[in-house]
Amino acid sequence: MIHSIDPSILFLQEEEVIKAGALDMKMTLDAVEETYALLGQGQIINPPKTHIAMPIGSGANWGSFFNSMPCYIGGDYNVGGTKWAAESKKNATIPGIPYGIDITVLSDPETVLPFCILDGTLITAMRTSAVAGVFAKHTVPKDATTALLVGAGVVGRTAVMAVCEAVPQIKKIYLADLDVTKAEGIAADYKNVYDVEIIPTADAKSVAGEVDVVITQTTARSPFIDKSWLKPGLTIINMGSMEADLETVKESDIIAVDYWDQIITYDSKAAAQLYKAGELTKDQVVELSDMVLGKWNGRTDAAQTINCSSLGLGALDIMIGYKLFLKAQEMGIGTMVKLWDKPLWE
Repeated sequence: MIHSIDPSILFLQEEEVIKAGALDMKMTLDAVEETYALLGQGQIINPPKTHIAMPIGSGANWGSFFNSMPCYIGGDYNVGGTKWAAESKKNATIPGIPYGIDITVLSDPETVLPFCILDGTLITAMRTSAVAGVFAKHTVPKDATTALLVGAGVVGRTAVMAVCEAVPQIKKIYLADLDVTKAEGIAADYKNVYDVEIIPTADAKSVAGEVDVVITQTTARSPFIDKSWLKPGLTIINMGSMEADLETVKESDIIAVDYWDQIITYDSKAAAQLYKAGELTKDQVVELSDMVLGKWNGRTDAAQTINCSSLGLGALDIMIGYKLFLKAQEMGIGTMVKLWDKPLWE
């Protein structure tokens, strides 16, 4: 990037983020793979996210939360930034406001001036599912044709996009939600978009035995996947916090995580619980960076079950946000604001 002492900041609202390509799942998948490759090559500094649950003392029973997710991306990018991520359960009951609301800030690592602030809500929805798509690309059997997606919220919608783009051999998707009308709405929206049959259902467990990959993207507060879901050759990808119980993860032949150093700090994740109980170490898992960089050779037996878990990286939001910033500049969209005309003190 071009470094400057200009205090101008390009602000991109959601509609402009969309114009710049935020809903391009192919771009998002490529950006996710590139980010994990750079992470595995030591070109990214990405400390674990800081999590604040509210109200005070609520812990796992939070009503809302804030996450701070700073990072630095080196290599040819040389860009810093942070994602301010927030969710509120109350928002799910209020029409006209998203459940999660995110802001992404891009900064010059030399002068530390911010140069872009953009809506990050859609980026989050897209890159969350893209991580699942990349996991699926590298772990599902080559002859996989069926998938089960559990959760028909915003991320359930983008999960359909990610699976269809990343694993095009999938021709049947069961989309499960306790509110089956939500699944029916998404199925209708994508009926003629992809070469895939989408089947809404309210009973995920009843179809789990028929599929090659299960991807969960829920707000569940307690695990609902147990060992009875497992079958030879199955890939399970957990994107939420409390979805697969410990025995299910332990019984898997291969345990994969997106980023070990961060996931073990998040107590609700099964991998973190197993690690803190002394039942799982870093050399017993496969990281997504290893898959992307070709350091993991894949299944050694078609009957192996694989459990994947993700927590997401601030670096994903910064990588995608930076690409959207460049496209917005090219398109001449966004609003310029300034931190100051002249700083009072230097």
